[in-house]
Amino acid sequence: MSNRTFTIIKPDSVRKGNFGKIVSRLEEQGFRILGLKKVALTQRQAEGFYAVHSERPFYKDLVSYMTSGPVYVAALQKEGAVASLRTAMGATDPKKADAGSIRAEFGESIEQNAIHGSDSDENAKNEIAFFFAESELSD
Repeated sequence: MSNRTFTIIKPDSVRKGNFGKIVSRLEEQGFRILGLKKVALTQRQAEGFYAVHSERPFYKDLVSYMTSGPVYVAALQKEGAVASLRTAMGATDPKKADAGSIRAEFGESIEQNAIHGSDSDENAKNEIAFFFAESELSD
């Protein structure tokens, strides 16, 4: 099991000024930030990052949304990082997310749900590598 995971603070969170609140919450829950960047995703980057969903009906809307404004991408470290972040984020649908979770507090809808997090150790590794060179990460 890896102790690293990846997150994106989505455009709706950045637009509303919730980036700092979300990062503070993650740090309070024991995550260490190994790397952090503010990025304006290009169409090509968003399509590449979400290629796994390319056959899904929501793919075009997802790409459009993720390129609608700047995001923050971060590599995080913590024991059991992937599972811990998934718990901290809450369910994809903010209306179904546990009280106190990031999505319950900051999400608006299934699409505009404040935050993305890796769903497996393998995806965490791939997603971190998509945005960061190993030399940009500090343990």
